[in-house]
Amino acid sequence: MHEIARDVAIVPMLIANAYLVGDAGAWVLIDAGIPGNERRIRRAAERRFGPGAKPRGILLTHGHFDHAGSAAGLADAWQVATYAHRLEFPFLTGECDYPPLDSTPPGFFSKLSQFFPSSTVNLGGRLSELQETGLPEWECIHTPGHSPGHVAFFRRADGALIAGDAVTTMNLDSLIGTLMKRPELCRPPVPATTNWPLAHESVRRLAALRPSLIAAGHGPPLRGAEEQLQALADNFPIPVRGRYVFEPVP
Repeated sequence: MHEIARDVAIVPMLIANAYLVGDAGAWVLIDAGIPGNERRIRRAAERRFGPGAKPRGILLTHGHFDHAGSAAGLADAWQVATYAHRLEFPFLTGECDYPPLDSTPPGFFSKLSQFFPSSTVNLGGRLSELQETGLPEWECIHTPGHSPGHVAFFRRADGALIAGDAVTTMNLDSLIGTLMKRPELCRPPVPATTNWPLAHESVRRLAALRPSLIAAGHGPPLRGAEEQLQALADNFPIPVRGRYVFEPVP
């Protein structure tokens, strides 16, 4: 756990990142990693905010298992609600699974995705609709494409962006890029992105914000990447093949 911007600390984990946002008086957890990271995240929170630290809530960029997996255990331990966009509710309440991951497009992560589940954690009564962040400086931006209710969080005061999987800051299509986690601004994770036109529009929306810091769900924080994000929006690399390239989920 280390600070990457004022009142923003990253908790890097094996697959995805979580973020502690705010100060000791009022803070939230953004994303919760895969199942089994409850102790790791609680320890990071207590190192940052003190013994017994408890957030105002858990905010999810989306409900995929690598971002929401530890949310139920943390919500129970802290006795707080977990918040997500209403379009994520069917997946997070056990009503249905996400569309199957598509392992057919080229790239390392696509091949690896055959071992990942399409289901996610069932939050049941722990789940509430995300309408605001609970932190005055931060706004929530709907960025669908990777999932229907995907959101990002942005602070205009300094241009800090917590992007979830709207983009990645490492190359998941490359084995070396994935293992080394080299900083590189890239499209969202291919096998789980179910609507590429919407994903492209979401990147355009984020590029228009001109963020000075991009903190994604996968990869290290990237600073001074305004032009890289604009270039990604201008030349968005939709895969040449794959189930959701030709059959996007509405």
